[in-house]
Amino acid sequence: MPITAHEIETLLREGFPDAQITVQGDDGAHFAAEVVDASFAGKNRVQQQRSVYAALKGKMDGSNGDLHALALTTKAPS
Repeated sequence: MPITAHEIETLLREGFPDAQITVQGDDGAHFAAEVVDASFAGKNRVQQQRSVYAALKGKMDGSNGDLHALALTTKAPS
């Protein structure tokens, strides 16, 4: 079953309740997300993105994942 942008945003909000989150995409497989959260301060980009992938709870894992592609932008608030 294809995942929706709303479902991705819901998962991200569980992991980052105070973040500014934008998710775009409507083909059920390819999405873009921007997550701006204070918890990213002092973390490098890889650490930030790993935190986001963890919040997605396996939705991108392997060929059986619900989410095929996610263009991800992460940063701490300025």
